[in-house]
Order: sequence, then C-alpha cells, then structure tokens
Amino acid sequence: MTSTTETPKAAGNVRAAQLPVDRIVLASAAAFSIAFLLWGILDNKGLAKVSGTALDWVISSFGWLFVLASASFVILAAVLAFSRYGRIRLGADDERPEFSTISWVTMMFSAGMGIGLMFYGVAEPLSHMAEPPMGLAKPNTQESAQVAMQYAFFHWAFHPWAMYAVVGLALAYFSFRHGKATLLSSTFFPLLGKRTEGNTGRAIDSFAIIATLFGSATSLGLGALQINSGLNDLYSVPRSKTIAVIIIAVLTVCFILSAVSGIGRGVEFLSNTNMVLAVVLLFFLFVVGPTVFILSNFTESVGDYLWQLAPMSFRSGAFGGQSWLSGWTIFYWAWWMSWTPFVGAFIARISRGRTIREFVLGVILAPSLVTFVWFSILGGISIHLQLGGVNLEKALAKGQDTALFAVLHQYPWFSVTAFLVIMLVAFFFVSGADAASLVMAMLSSRGSTEPKKPVTVFWGVMTGAVAGILLLAGGLEALQTLCILAAFPFMFVMIGAAVSLVKELRNEPDPAPHPGRRRQEVAVLVTEPVTEVLVEAPVPNGHVPAQPTSAR
Repeated sequence: MTSTTETPKAAGNVRAAQLPVDRIVLASAAAFSIAFLLWGILDNKGLAKVSGTALDWVISSFGWLFVLASASFVILAAVLAFSRYGRIRLGADDERPEFSTISWVTMMFSAGMGIGLMFYGVAEPLSHMAEPPMGLAKPNTQESAQVAMQYAFFHWAFHPWAMYAVVGLALAYFSFRHGKATLLSSTFFPLLGKRTEGNTGRAIDSFAIIATLFGSATSLGLGALQINSGLNDLYSVPRSKTIAVIIIAVLTVCFILSAVSGIGRGVEFLSNTNMVLAVVLLFFLFVVGPTVFILSNFTESVGDYLWQLAPMSFRSGAFGGQSWLSGWTIFYWAWWMSWTPFVGAFIARISRGRTIREFVLGVILAPSLVTFVWFSILGGISIHLQLGGVNLEKALAKGQDTALFAVLHQYPWFSVTAFLVIMLVAFFFVSGADAASLVMAMLSSRGSTEPKKPVTVFWGVMTGAVAGILLLAGGLEALQTLCILAAFPFMFVMIGAAVSLVKELRNEPDPAPHPGRRRQEVAVLVTEPVTEVLVEAPVPNGHVPAQPTSAR
C-alpha cells in the first residue's frame, strides 16, 4: 500500500493540472480511431461484415461473462456501501463536497444515460410487450406488460449505475485519497506497481479511450436518429441517414463549444437545464395521461423488479433466448461498460469530499429512482394505450426512434411536446458528449483536470465522426455491434480495477464514526516510574499510525 503525508487535495489537482499530454496514449488511441474511420469510409460494407462476425463470436463465447460481471458489480457496490469502508471520505477527512447534492445528481444523470432514456423510454417497454423476453409471457397481454416493465427497470436501474459507481469510486479513491492522477491505470497500482506508469498503464488508458469513444458515439447516433424523427413529424424533414449525420455534425460543434467552456460553466448549466425540461415533460404527461394507472404501474413494477432482480441478473440464455439477450441485455451491459471510463471519471471529478457510502448510494439510488419514475410514466402510458386498442406497434415498426412521438400524438399540444423532446435530446446529446470529450482528453493528458483545449476538440470531433460512420455503415445495428465489441476488452479492465480497489481498501484503518470530525484520542497508562501516553494525531488521510511517546 502507498500512502502520502500530504493531504489528498494537495496531491491531486495541483499535480494533475501541470501534466502534459501523453503522446503515446494520444497517438495510439488516435491512430486506432482514424484507421477505423478510414475503414468505414472506404469499405463500410466490409466493416459491417467483419464486425458482425466478431460480435457473434463474442456473444456465443463470452455472453455469460457480461452477465456475471454486471451482477458482481452490483454486489460489490452494496458491500462497499454498507461495510466499514463506507465511512471513508474521498479526499481529506475534513473535506466537503464541491457541488450541491442537487447539481451533483443532475450532472451525473445527464452524463450517465440521458439520451438513452429519451430513445428507449417508450420503445423498450413496447418492444418487450410485443416480444416478451425468452418467452416469459404471451405477446401483448397484461402478463407481457408486467415483464416488459421489469426488464426496462432491470436494464436501466441498479446494474448500470453500479458499474459507474465501482469504476468512479476507484478513480475518486486513488485520485483524492492517494494523490494519483485520474486515470484508469492509476487504479491498478496495488496490482501492477510502477508498471502503471509505463507501457502497461498506457495500454489500459488507451483501452479506456477507445471504449469511451464507441460508447459515446452510440449515444450520439441514437440521439441523432430521434431528433431526425421529431423533425420529420414537426416539419416534414425526411428521415434518412444523411440527415442524421448532418444533425451529428451540428451538435458536435455545440458540444465542443460547451466542453472547452469548462465543467462548471458548460456541463453543470446544461445538466440543470436538462433536468428542468425533463420534469416539465414528465409532469405534463403524468397529468394528461392515465394518472392512476401510472401510479399503480410504478408501485407494482418496482415491487416486481426487486422481487425478480436476482433471477434476471443471472439469466445467460443457456437454455434458450440467447438471441434476445444479445440484442437487449448484453448490448446494454456492454453499452454501460463502454461508458464507465467517462461516466466514472466524470462522477469522480464532481464527487470529491463525499464518503464512499454517500457516493455509492447517491450514484445508484438517486438515478435509479428517476429511472423508475421515467419508465413508469412513458412506458406506462404506452402500455396503457396499447392495451386500450391504440396500435403503437405500427409506429414501432418504422423504427424505435419514432415510438415516443407516436405516443405524444395521442395527447394535446403535440407540436409543443415534440419540440420539447427534440430540445431535451439535443441538450442530453451536448452534455453527454461534452463529458465524454473532456474525459478522453484527461485520459490522453495523464489525468490532467484541465486538459489542453485542442485535445478536447480533437476527441469531440472524433466522437461525432465515429457516430456518423456507424450510422452510414448500418444504422442502429452497427451502433450496437461496435459498442459491444469495444466494451469486451474493457470489461477485463473494469474487473481488474475492482479487484485493485478492494485490495487497497483492505489496508485502510478503521475510519472514525464521524469521518469529518478531527479527533484526538489519548490513553494514559500509569506505571512506575514511566507514564506511556498514546496519541493519535489528526492526520488528513488517516494512514499514519499512532506513535507512543514517553514522559517522565
């Protein structure tokens, strides 16, 4: 175990802000990304064929590992939150959070999955209702509706946020508690030692950048498709890949401007704006929609989800249903894993001064509660309409990006609500990609909390370009395929980071019952002729043991 005699605060940001670009990490990750772009431009059909073959191999050989790893992260997060380690503060013992709790929650939620909830809030429950997972119910029945809500909660609540929590916690702990740079490679110090500062560490950080690039590009692709559908409904703009790519280009410029403005000005403002607009949309639909059904749906679906959490967590398709699992559950687990470098680093960046318990519970429970409300309203309304005779499957057949607008058509003020949805998706697009480009720049700059703006701009442009290439190469299917393939090697990095975190936490002394309060415990043993006085001084990081002093 390493320890430092300076406060975590002194060891962290000062060092990180002075670090230059890591040319090897930047060059290797950039070379891979540019090669991929050239492949997509010159031979997008070949790209689609090779990636499809690779996906089949990964799913058939390692689908079970995605399932097992995701469940393990949930268990580990719970253990860390409720064990003695929960009282450890991410920073000096007397440090306090930089951001208010409300801003903290809205920022991590917007970065974590804003676009996905807009895209799948209606589409996923309707899809599961029409094609129940692994034959658990008959299609388009009340039973299939129940299963649909269970799996919507399953894919968007505890599991993804537990992945973010574990990786984010590892980054925050080693950065703010031990003065390491905010890099994935830093979390491996207990396992690899000085090798984390060499080529091995650079390889880990390069994997993190590539996973982030493809994971965020997937989100941008989904957002562009949905914005295109909204513009088609409102202004008869054609739905096409070309229009979607133009939308990506425009919004890429917007999020680059936001990213270079700094986290406090750009991401926080956009995140708070997103949350206000989302609450307005949800409240409107809650009032004009089937309010009593929504409340009943929320209550019953949360109970069903909690009851079925363990069985759902370990289904791997061993006895059938692997095709469904690969298209939904495994895709989601891979998507969340590919997001953990940037969402984890972003959450770590805004969580300094919080305890491990506060961090884990806040990161998992607060966004999960929002997810429950979100799907209960949007999914509940769509299920209620479908069971009531409104054929939403027809709209769903045109594309999942059209499902939300088909539901809005059933209620007043469609032009207002549809425009609000477009704005929400655009803001989520900008805030999520903003965070991603900042984090990729940090990973390219030895963990610098203020990376050079040209590096941030470069990764912003690359993210938009990859999203456009994937749309042109195969649309939604290509986005999902490359997301899983990029997440596969990074899954092993996540497992290693979790093992390393646990190993280092075991070396922590028992934290004080009140971690923010400086304490001094004196035990006096009177003997003849020597008095032994044991003094435990208020050391900032709690790693220096008490030393006996003799007094005559």
